[in-house]
Amino acid sequence: MSDPRQRVFITGASSGIGEALARHYAESGAVLGLVARKAERLETFVASLPGEGHMALAADVADVPAMQAAAEAFIARHGLPDIVIANAGISVGILTEYAEDFEVFEKVLRTNVLGLFGTFHPFIARMRERRQGTLVGIASVAGVRGLPGGSAYSASKAAARRYLESLRVEMRASGVKVVTIAPGYIRTPLTAVNPYGMPFLLEADEAARRFARAIAKGTSYCVIPWQMGFVARLLAIAPNWLFDRAFAKAKHKPRKLPT
Repeated sequence: MSDPRQRVFITGASSGIGEALARHYAESGAVLGLVARKAERLETFVASLPGEGHMALAADVADVPAMQAAAEAFIARHGLPDIVIANAGISVGILTEYAEDFEVFEKVLRTNVLGLFGTFHPFIARMRERRQGTLVGIASVAGVRGLPGGSAYSASKAAARRYLESLRVEMRASGVKVVTIAPGYIRTPLTAVNPYGMPFLLEADEAARRFARAIAKGTSYCVIPWQMGFVARLLAIAPNWLFDRAFAKAKHKPRKLPT
């Protein structure tokens, strides 16, 4: 007899939004495949979750063979996921005048953009065949306009939005849904270093509940919290002279040297 539980596969699951999403779905009775690079931390987290059968799968989302292996391991044990959430992401400040920041920029793009491909690739053909499933990509309000000091992150999330939009249209007739979630400010380790005010800041567990509602509805694009959606629309239509004047002196996210 097949397992009746919902099957959810989540990347970037060892901290922040990914951890909150994993806990939310585990508490809802789902069986999880959780991916992160830090194997020991991930295994400790998985052991703390309610329910049985959850899998800790150590992999880098930009490593296609490693993600293929992680996906196959989950499918072999639990079957094809109902929901795949590409959540893994990096948010660090860079400045183009520093040559060493090239490596950081590249890492941000590899994780935040190419990681979407690495996460979804192992599942798409089989979801098409099944004509069912939901692919979820975590973008950001930061992808609406380029933020000073956050050029790598803003560029990566703008690219993520367009990639997910393209994929959504490609999958439209297949029965597979593609959901784009664009968070505003969520309290996580990534935002803890921000040296500026974060309006409408959400706790990670509340954000996870709201994400899950949007995913269950199959919403094509959703900004969470909704107040940041209003801000994003204003930013999108603001003329360059006004946007530049407003953000020219904004505090920057701290730089982080490559590790």
